[in-house]
Amino acid sequence: MDSHYNEKLNLVKDFLKKNNAKLIAHYYVDAELQKLAEDTGGCVADSLQMAKFGSQQEEANLIIAGVKFMGETAKILNPEKNIYVLDKEATCSLDESCKVDEFRKFCSDYPDREVVVYANTSAEVKSISDWVVTSSIAIPLVENLARKGKKIIWAPDKYLGAYIEDQTGIDMKIWDGSCIVHEEYKTIELKKLKKQLDDCEVLVHPESPRSVIQLADVVGSTTKLINASKSSKSKNIIVATEKGIFYQMKKLSPDKNFYEAPTEGEGATCKSCGRCPWMNLNTSQKLIDIFKSNNEILLSNSIIQSAKKSINRMIEFEDKYYQEKKKVS
Repeated sequence: MDSHYNEKLNLVKDFLKKNNAKLIAHYYVDAELQKLAEDTGGCVADSLQMAKFGSQQEEANLIIAGVKFMGETAKILNPEKNIYVLDKEATCSLDESCKVDEFRKFCSDYPDREVVVYANTSAEVKSISDWVVTSSIAIPLVENLARKGKKIIWAPDKYLGAYIEDQTGIDMKIWDGSCIVHEEYKTIELKKLKKQLDDCEVLVHPESPRSVIQLADVVGSTTKLINASKSSKSKNIIVATEKGIFYQMKKLSPDKNFYEAPTEGEGATCKSCGRCPWMNLNTSQKLIDIFKSNNEILLSNSIIQSAKKSINRMIEFEDKYYQEKKKVS
């Protein structure tokens, strides 16, 4: 980062201090926004950790560099704070694919099942669900429910749902949704790149198609993939998730080479080319102009209270799960 960045950093620091605000960014936004969040005492993390971090801050205003559902999750867990997103048009194809009225009807066809939804859903969908999960905790939580004899509805990502089924053998009724970024990865092209690089590891987010996951050395959440990139002994790392994550990976392993998993090739539509169009709506200029626009996340108290139940159940399970995991290890 150059002197231009330093000027911007000073501007952002003054802006945040003046407005009693904290900047919280997702791993998928561009490198400059991630670094601004880090250098101003903010946070760069996955969606749940972003919201949990906000709960620990004194500032009255939380600014979310990410997509809309992340702002909503932050509001649900921090209802007393003012939550802003850099661009209200920054949504998510998984969120958009699962509208609350259609999903409610889907659930009504299976009244005997627990409703488990991925974090990439609207506050309204979370409010009618029993559980909210992130990719890092989805498998142990689903296994825990199955051990208790629970049948499961899963939404919205069909690829992550299929991955959970493959890993656990648990039958789920799966909503037909997908991420336009991860769905674009092409198996044949990935095989070609692996052969070309020879000494490499493939890191894949489980929102990807099954055929891509089968080529992975590591499958997991954004945090797991970042950790795997650091611990890998390979010089070359192929990554099948949004390229914004490269900032964290390169920071931890500056001597390694990072490659985007291919999205071009036979059958490609190139709707995203490996980049999330909504994450890329986040810019530092929109940060400075945030209070000039209608970017505050507002939710009814009833939605907040209902959605908070399903999120808190997951947080409680997550805390207990990792505590037990530490004891075992």
